[in-house]
Amino acid sequence: MKVKNINGTSTITCKCGSRLNHWRNFSGQLLHSFCSEVTCMQSSEVGAHVQKDSATDKSWYIVPLCKEHNARTGDSINIIEGINLVSANVSVTCGK
Repeated sequence: MKVKNINGTSTITCKCGSRLNHWRNFSGQLLHSFCSEVTCMQSSEVGAHVQKDSATDKSWYIVPLCKEHNARTGDSINIIEGINLVSANVSVTCGK
């Protein structure tokens, strides 16, 4: 699946304490040792705000990435198949 990183979201917070914790709390998956980008061997360090690289789905999601891929703008990031995207909309997750 291809996603695009959404930059400028570092001030958005939730009850989980961090976006990576948010992903852990709502993904139903264990955190992988490596970044979710298919070829990256760096550690998953942050929960990144992303959008699917799709004309129809403009929702925001959280996915674990390394800091380098989290800082990437404009380009699509190909993430590992099977990684759950967690809604960044706290009204449907931790803000209930």
